[in-house]
Amino acid sequence: MAGRIEDYALIGDMQTAALVCRDGTVDWLCLPRFDSHAIFAGLLGTGEHGFWRLGPAYAPGAEPPTSARRTYRGDSLILESEWDTPRGTVRVIDFMPPRDGAPQLIRIVEGVSGRVPMRSELRMRFSYGRVVPWVHKQEGRTVAVAGPDSVWFDTEAETYGKALTTYADFTVAPGDRVAFTISWEPSHKEPPALPEPEQSLVATEDFWRDWVEHCTYHGPYREAVVRSLITLKALTYAPTGGIVAAPTTSLPEDIGGVRNWDYRYTWLRDAAITLSSLLRTGYREEARAWREWLLRAVAGDPENLQIMYGIAGERELGEAELDWLPGYENSTPVRVGNGAAHQLQLDVYGEVTEALHLGHMTGLARNDYASVLQLKLIRYLEDHWNEPDEGIWEVRGPRRHFVHSKVMAWVAVDRTIKLIESGDADGPLERWKQLRDDIHRDVCDKGYDKERNTFTQSYGSQELDASLLLIPQMGFLPPDDKRVIGTIEAIQRELSTSDGFILRYPTDGKDEGVDGLPGDEGAFLACSFWMADDLAMIGRVDEARKLFEKLLSLRNDLGLLAEEWDPRLQRQVGNFPQAFSHVPLIDTALRLTASGAYGG
Repeated sequence: MAGRIEDYALIGDMQTAALVCRDGTVDWLCLPRFDSHAIFAGLLGTGEHGFWRLGPAYAPGAEPPTSARRTYRGDSLILESEWDTPRGTVRVIDFMPPRDGAPQLIRIVEGVSGRVPMRSELRMRFSYGRVVPWVHKQEGRTVAVAGPDSVWFDTEAETYGKALTTYADFTVAPGDRVAFTISWEPSHKEPPALPEPEQSLVATEDFWRDWVEHCTYHGPYREAVVRSLITLKALTYAPTGGIVAAPTTSLPEDIGGVRNWDYRYTWLRDAAITLSSLLRTGYREEARAWREWLLRAVAGDPENLQIMYGIAGERELGEAELDWLPGYENSTPVRVGNGAAHQLQLDVYGEVTEALHLGHMTGLARNDYASVLQLKLIRYLEDHWNEPDEGIWEVRGPRRHFVHSKVMAWVAVDRTIKLIESGDADGPLERWKQLRDDIHRDVCDKGYDKERNTFTQSYGSQELDASLLLIPQMGFLPPDDKRVIGTIEAIQRELSTSDGFILRYPTDGKDEGVDGLPGDEGAFLACSFWMADDLAMIGRVDEARKLFEKLLSLRNDLGLLAEEWDPRLQRQVGNFPQAFSHVPLIDTALRLTASGAYGG
């Protein structure tokens, strides 16, 4: 059975990622890309669907022991896990070197004290656990082959096969180091080069140390900010600059429910806010790479902007269900692909334009096509901003006039006006100033409930929505506007959990709610960070700091966050780790540091 979501660590090579549990089991790995088929899918099923455990040997029928301590080595993505056993202490070092050739997952066992019996148990199952590969020896190496894929297993330890699983039993003493590596290669090609685990470890540590040195944030929350930045870097697909929302699919927002989605794609919204955090902390190269990815993905058809694309810019992300997988803690269906790709979400135009504007304001080298794209997006919005859409949360119910969507359409027009006024683009300035005023007036007239002194989720509705917290952050209204303060206080009253965290919007349990889905969900962590931001903006800085530090306490022992927090079960839920949680963590840390609201 898979561990709790917060029991997992992330390792990756900026092209794919693996999740490693506290007991030393890799339960999730897709090769060669984030969105490829998994060769270890035990996270969404059972051990029969693929895993790789490496840790102290244990008696048959017993539960594998969990590590006593684990940490990342400094500011890196190198995981170190230690077990204290009756016979001594052992350490396992897990990492994936930034790729220069075949993708590799390397695991080095190091003896610390005593003599500890160890076991490696490798069960590869291709195509998300459905296909048992042909495992055989070739030129002294173990290789697993199925269709287009081959995975090569290299170690100096003696291995043997049993029950369609590859084992290695060995003992380590102080100073012993035993390495294990799996490498992926298309099955029709020559074998990948023999791995060099120790040299790769040094190179990987050097890479992360050098990368972190570019961080310009040195405030009181540096540890949390740097770990979030490393996580965002790990979620970036290096060859193209695309950023996945998370490296997993179908980790449930509601344990046992149907709210299970594939997040291994590039949402324009998530990627745009990620870009803004990277720019604010000194990472221009990543921002430039994302902008180039965006221009390639949208090229030729900006009027039909999708809300998400594949990590190389693919447009077709057809959704399917994997009925042979029982799901994480029996949460079905397990989905791959995402049918929301072709929804209309007008807020995306605002997020993309805001990201391009921030790049322009922070001195990112000019790209003429970026300005052309921005103008084309506004021309589209001129004709479509007043249409209903599916909104930021990708509701699968009927389209509505979502207030947040209209606000972000205003942002798109506002930032483009600023671009024209700076002299870096030409456009119908007066006409678009009038458009900006029209959108603003429409939102304030139709999206605001005067009796309750709050903006609402959509025109004419009674429901609230945490995305309204972005109204002051986007500059739509100033923080001291009574309507902004009223909205913040209404959301605190009506969308707060017993822990003080924020729900996205009301859900109705077994009945279909405003999002067209049955069931409930946890507190959405991004929304809770937005609340901390807003509280700081309206002068309630002490309250903002307390909420922020309470949110930091939800991170697992390695500083990682999933999408949501379940206040009933007191555990993380949703895909993991989630860019949309780590980005606002960074932004709120920067805001609180600037305001001096920390300490104590």
